[in-house]
Amino acid sequence: MSSDLTFSASEKQKTEKTGNGHRVVVGLSGGVDSAVTAYLLKQQGYDVVGIFMKNWEDDDDSEFCSSNQDFIDAAAVADVIGIEIEHVNFASEYKDRVFAEFLREYQAGRTPNPDVLCNAEIKFKAFLDHAMRLGADKIATGHYARVRLNEASQKYELLKGLDASKDQSYFLHRLNQAQLSKTLFPVGELQKTEVRRIADEIGLPNAKKKDSTGICFIGERPFRDFLNRYIAKEPGPIKNAEGRVLGMHQGLSFYTLGQRQGLGIGGVKAKGAELKAIQALGQRGVGEHTPWFVARKDMEKNILWVVQGHDHPWLQSHALTADNLSWVAGQAPITTGAAALLNSKTRYRQADAPCTLANCDVASNTFELTFPQPQWAVTPGQSAVLYDGEVCLGGGIISAASA
Repeated sequence: MSSDLTFSASEKQKTEKTGNGHRVVVGLSGGVDSAVTAYLLKQQGYDVVGIFMKNWEDDDDSEFCSSNQDFIDAAAVADVIGIEIEHVNFASEYKDRVFAEFLREYQAGRTPNPDVLCNAEIKFKAFLDHAMRLGADKIATGHYARVRLNEASQKYELLKGLDASKDQSYFLHRLNQAQLSKTLFPVGELQKTEVRRIADEIGLPNAKKKDSTGICFIGERPFRDFLNRYIAKEPGPIKNAEGRVLGMHQGLSFYTLGQRQGLGIGGVKAKGAELKAIQALGQRGVGEHTPWFVARKDMEKNILWVVQGHDHPWLQSHALTADNLSWVAGQAPITTGAAALLNSKTRYRQADAPCTLANCDVASNTFELTFPQPQWAVTPGQSAVLYDGEVCLGGGIISAASA
């Protein structure tokens, strides 16, 4: 371990001896972010214990699942830092609380975000409960987000991570006051480049490990191949906006709005009256070779509707309805019937979009959002997450969108 490690001003603030020996259980994933999280907390004087969460058992010895290697990496990190690590199996809870809902949503034609549900049900519920049984005062993860106690309201706030390109507050928007009060996000105060530099300078074995992407139980395997094991194929027609059959789909569950790849109609061209109709919509640069996008799914008639051009009107929405709401503060930011000007993300990595929140109904647990600028491929099943500046307020699951 390097003895001459230098810290930036922001890093120094995070390595001050503030832990006072309090126990923090860190979720060590095998990645660099959670590794640096554990290191920073130990530097701050906490009694740090690492936990490796095994959330998926099927095919865990296949080429697509990295959990075995991830545990080896996590154990190597714990050895370098000088902390204990425990391997905990949450696969049963994950299958019941996350995967079952994932399948139900896909079978209904929606596109869920399992990372959102995993955070709420596993990492900050099952894992939190386990950590408390170990005598923890707090838990910590490598998420790029921040927690702040609002002195005026005495409520905990969920804030965006300081590295805007890595901010993960979208995935954490369903966390509540009890969960946030017990949570630390050390790397949320840092840039990713700083995290990598710290890991390299203290000799962490995973300093240059590639960030994980995708859904944990699918890994790098083809998504459709995975779903085929759990959802039956129901082929049907693929139609364009003019009603012409362009091909056959494998089942509506296997497609999502805005999807461009894997449609099997790449050689189909719009010609004649169809091409003129598309061009009349005012889309720039649309020609017979313009890519096709999934725009609508008719579950009743089993039709997959596709359009040509990224900016086709069918892919643009000025309003949405969301249900299954969750608010970080425990209540909606406005009173029923009022309207508030906020920002929203309707998918991860989307830039904040100004919106108006209205008709936030407690009885039906729904709200409506309207946007001055159209939002692209608003997808039922995804989360609509609301922000007031850097503060994540919460959100809901998109149920419908309209032009």
